[in-house]
Amino acid sequence: MAISFRLDSLLHRARIGRFASVGVIGATLETAVVAVLAGAFGISPLLAKAAGAELSISTMFVINDRWTFANEGRSDAGSSIRRWQKSHCVRIVGLTVAFATLYVLTSVVAITLVFKGFDVWPVVANTIGIGVGMTINYVAECLFTWNVLEGASDV
Repeated sequence: MAISFRLDSLLHRARIGRFASVGVIGATLETAVVAVLAGAFGISPLLAKAAGAELSISTMFVINDRWTFANEGRSDAGSSIRRWQKSHCVRIVGLTVAFATLYVLTSVVAITLVFKGFDVWPVVANTIGIGVGMTINYVAECLFTWNVLEGASDV
């Protein structure tokens, strides 16, 4: 019974949909920041990516905190700051997993997927990496950032 409740809490369809939607917003925001900073202002793509990632992660945290996980955790400033810090740690792990997945699928495994003369495997591999990273992020955000399995605690 307890295991079923825990799985139901983790596999909440509406929450997963919200989390994925927020991820699309974050990816779009990060891409726009990289395009503007690197393209229009000539800033290094890596610095632009770092700025875009930070803005994206913080924006996704605020939306997730107020929408996706609105009923989880305390709403005081201290608890929100702790969740923001935890969310950053979670996102770093998810990003690392996404990069590792991309690396393995493009550098270790020899796959080529040609479409209209172009090898699209790196794009497919990146999409797989994003999906794996997002799954890790969702589970970790549920468990560590917002404690959805334990109800509203001091997170």
